[in-house]
Amino acid sequence: MRPIQTVGVIGLGSLGVLYATLFTDALGKDRVLVLADSRRTARYREEGVWCNDQLCDFNYVDAASRTEPVDLLLFAVKFGGLRDAIATCRHLVGPDTILLSVLNGIVSEEILAEAFGPEHVVWCVAEKMAAKKEGNRVTCGPWGELAVGVPAGEDPARLHRLTAFFDAIHFSYVLPPDIRIHLWSKLLCNTGCNQAAMVFQCDYSPLQRPGTPRDTMIGAMREVVAVANAEGVPLSEQDVTTWVDIIDHLPSDGEPSMRQDGKNRRKSEVELFSGTIRRLAAKHGIPVPVNDWLYEQVQEMERAY
Repeated sequence: MRPIQTVGVIGLGSLGVLYATLFTDALGKDRVLVLADSRRTARYREEGVWCNDQLCDFNYVDAASRTEPVDLLLFAVKFGGLRDAIATCRHLVGPDTILLSVLNGIVSEEILAEAFGPEHVVWCVAEKMAAKKEGNRVTCGPWGELAVGVPAGEDPARLHRLTAFFDAIHFSYVLPPDIRIHLWSKLLCNTGCNQAAMVFQCDYSPLQRPGTPRDTMIGAMREVVAVANAEGVPLSEQDVTTWVDIIDHLPSDGEPSMRQDGKNRRKSEVELFSGTIRRLAAKHGIPVPVNDWLYEQVQEMERAY
């Protein structure tokens, strides 16, 4: 396979802007396509998008007008928009196109594999970055890294092609020993931390001290461990302890993404977190009362938008 030359990014939330900026800086505007439908593309051009107070000079492309496949296609939409994004970009996936999803959770890779074939998908976790979006302005820093891999037993050729590209442009990434466990571990964190911060309408500080928000966060995490084990993923109480320690050392006035969604009255990623855990728990007959409660609380909050 030839080296990666062109990159498409669909979705201009905080992570979409972050990665569109990094790729555009590394490759130049002409080789990085910020993809959308014609209406959204026109709005981007008219209103502009800012990253760290700099107007982004992106190559906005109406996806329907592009006929040639891209080499790398990165999905950075909200989960509720993933299937529409797949439809918008289906014709841009050729025989050698690599697909990356920076969505949270454990299901977007499965959805992309169903749509295009698993041989196109490199599994991915976006981590260690701080990115916040308000209107059409994004603040990023640190920029973080991508943890990438393919499931055990699958041909690693597409992963090697992607990491060769990352090496060539000095893009930060890591290769976890088991990408499936890595995705589940991040799901454990998000299911506890993100949902508790949204429901209790708080920054990290109440999650860092004894009290109901912290207890709720930890209870949700422990339920993820139980469901993961039933799915054959070896998470343990040590994973809970590790993530709680990480959260305890975050800036106390920081906020996870779901809290930002709640403050801005945006639909959240609850289906990726407690929605996923509830569905899998039901399959295995495992009670998950904390995630049940968090799910219902988020649903009630979002019905009021």
